[in-house]
Amino acid sequence: MEKASGRQSIALSTVETGTVNPGLELMEKEVEPEGSKRTDAQGHSLGDGLGPSTYQRRSRWPFSKARSFCKTHASSFKKILLGLLCLAYAAYLLAACILNFQRALALFVITCLVIFVLVHSFLKKLLGKKLTRCLKPFENSRLRLWTKWVFAGVSLVGLILWLALDTAQRPEQLIPFAGICMFILILFACSKHHSAVSWRTVFSGLGLQFVFGILVIRTDLGYTVFQWLGEQVQIFLNYTVAGSSFVFGDTLVKDVFAFQALPIIIFFGCVVSILYYLGLVQWVVQKVAWFLQITMGTTATETLAVAGNIFVGMTEAPLLIRPYLGDMTLSEIHAVMTGGFATISGTVLGAFIAFGVDASSLISASVMAAPCALASSKLAYPEVEESKFKSEEGVKLPRGKERNVLEAASNGAVDAIGLATNVAANLIAFLAVLAFINAALSWLGELVDIQGLTFQVICSYLLRPMVFMMGVEWTDCPMVAEMVGIKFFINEFVAYQQLSQYKNKRLSGMEEWIEGEKQWISVRAEIITTFSLCGFANLSSIGITLGGLTSIVPHRKSDLSKVVVRALFTGACVSLISACMAGILYVPRGAEADCVSFPNTSFTNRTYETYMCCRGLFQSTSLNGTNPPSFSGPWEDKEFSAMALTNCCGFYNNTVCA
Repeated sequence: MEKASGRQSIALSTVETGTVNPGLELMEKEVEPEGSKRTDAQGHSLGDGLGPSTYQRRSRWPFSKARSFCKTHASSFKKILLGLLCLAYAAYLLAACILNFQRALALFVITCLVIFVLVHSFLKKLLGKKLTRCLKPFENSRLRLWTKWVFAGVSLVGLILWLALDTAQRPEQLIPFAGICMFILILFACSKHHSAVSWRTVFSGLGLQFVFGILVIRTDLGYTVFQWLGEQVQIFLNYTVAGSSFVFGDTLVKDVFAFQALPIIIFFGCVVSILYYLGLVQWVVQKVAWFLQITMGTTATETLAVAGNIFVGMTEAPLLIRPYLGDMTLSEIHAVMTGGFATISGTVLGAFIAFGVDASSLISASVMAAPCALASSKLAYPEVEESKFKSEEGVKLPRGKERNVLEAASNGAVDAIGLATNVAANLIAFLAVLAFINAALSWLGELVDIQGLTFQVICSYLLRPMVFMMGVEWTDCPMVAEMVGIKFFINEFVAYQQLSQYKNKRLSGMEEWIEGEKQWISVRAEIITTFSLCGFANLSSIGITLGGLTSIVPHRKSDLSKVVVRALFTGACVSLISACMAGILYVPRGAEADCVSFPNTSFTNRTYETYMCCRGLFQSTSLNGTNPPSFSGPWEDKEFSAMALTNCCGFYNNTVCA
């Protein structure tokens, strides 16, 4: 009976603890009676005879309780930890701002953006439904119609007043306004369906572009922000040197263009791929598309594609709406193509900045082109079909397929190699073709005694009136017309490379005119030209666009071929309209050099400021035979005027230097 009761006790203990003794049935040994004490080798008590499993369970009990407590209060611990990290970051940010706010400005701006996004998400969850109920009265069709008419009237009156007041001192800025009207009339004349044009979409898009241009170009805050953003982008892109110098060496990176600009494309492609994997690109694109959609009344798919073109190229942006391309109308496909032709990708943006083109102007031009592309597209090819994507909810953008950040970075860099190779091949091919065309034209011209006939000269004559309507001074029109012609018929890379050469000549202090030939263009002309060249609208892009879209929706190849030429023309007009906007809004900024004190001492190098001051000094100087020269204006009665004249004559030739 004692043995039986012992076995029963072991069995019960095994059931209670969940442990199994495989030799239980084979072992026939005595078990201590219930209530007896057990000790270990050192004489410590092990319990009351209930077995070793009970002892182990009791020894693990505090740890189990602690683990259960942690699981129960895990969310509270996360909140406490997050709060401590936020407090630590706030203290770090505060210390950085107190020590040197200018140095910590970038971190401060990033922090403000993150806080804005978090607050926006919180308020949307908290007050989203209440705001929707508050806006329900505007669903009344009559009230909505009156609201639209009132807004349109106020906008028209405001535009007229602004033009009257702003152009009172600078009437030449009315010329680019006439240029915008000219391009709108041209697009309307070439429209596929004149009676179906949605003027609300057209004027909303142009209005958004105009308002954004005012914020970026005219307001001190907007101008400062975009100048700062451009500087940060340049600083960020300069980190490419670390990788390219290691691979190619410092000498090649400093002296050879291919090793300066092309690695930037790879670096920027890697960064964009990481941001796309993290979902930041999709988030920004969706917000921009949502804003354009509710203000312009365009459909979700075409708006997403055009907004995506601000960040990615004309072959990558359609991938954002790949599942929907098969069901899109011809007007929507035309809008997608126009957006690709009218903008540049973020990756190529880095290469253009490496040329020396103004970064803030490039960023502004790319963003301003998005609403104008939608407006111009709906003017050239209005919607006459029933779209399946009118819902304001829009469409969902997929996340990256990569499994981690490292894979995204690697894929982005590898994919960018093809783009960099494509850029290098195009530059080699098109520059060689341009040289051959110029040689052939020069030969044909010499046969009839026409000297110096080139492709650039032909473009300078044919496109000069159009460039003048963009607000460019007449003396700068031939050179700007050359670049616009090169951009459309050859390639935008070649055109921006030519613009960078003109800019470098100006900054180096070279004389503006040498033997009757203009060497560089004004700052105003540079800005307008930057806007006019910002886009992929050139003849070679037709094949790229058709190839990219046909691979996605091969069954719509005939539809794509129908609209691609019209989209190319519309995209080119978008860039020219953006240039007109820049011509209306641009005013000289920054304090001019104090020319009276600037050449007060001898200087050893030539700069743009040196040239401008010396030119003003030459104009203020008059010769009096054998007497010393006399000075007028700000140089009059200044003891150092003669010394300044001597310094200027050491760099520049002028009649007063004889």
